[in-house]
Amino acid sequence: MTCTSQRSSRRPQDATTPPGGAVSRRHLLLRTAAAGSLALLLALSGCGFALRQAPSFAFESLRFEGGESTAVANELRRALEGAGVRVFTASVPASPEGETGQVVLRVLTDQRERSVVGQTASGQVRELQLRTRFRFALVNAAGKPLLEQTELLLERDISFTESAVLAKEAEEALLFRDMQSDIVQQVMRRLAAVATL
Repeated sequence: MTCTSQRSSRRPQDATTPPGGAVSRRHLLLRTAAAGSLALLLALSGCGFALRQAPSFAFESLRFEGGESTAVANELRRALEGAGVRVFTASVPASPEGETGQVVLRVLTDQRERSVVGQTASGQVRELQLRTRFRFALVNAAGKPLLEQTELLLERDISFTESAVLAKEAEEALLFRDMQSDIVQQVMRRLAAVATL
């Protein structure tokens, strides 16, 4: 009995090309990922999700009253001007037309606090608490309250060591700047929530 071998009519596969089904599987995975992304976007838009937009205000001009030279007030002034609001201060008391502002932002408190909250048995400082306190009120040009007195208080804890004083001072300054930006964003949202003057 003789055995005859049959040769395959298929050509041997090149080592540089993927197996026959790999290309189609890759396309299938890409299509599935694209369809999943599209479905997610449609679901998010359907539930009212939207990227945060620049706030819009019921007023076009604002006057600062008190505490206008503090770090929070300076950043708040820049944020308002960036949103298209004309800002008047003691150094810029009125526009050429004599306008002094449709609303008045009264800065009642703007302070930074630093207190020791942790010590070793020998009395060495090991933990500090940083606080930024901002209290304000908003009235219209006639003095009618639009936002009652509101106090925003942010706190951050920071470890402390005498061997890295300069690094800890830099970290403290960074935390204060972070709290300052957070407070500015909170104030902006509250000002944008004012619907009528």
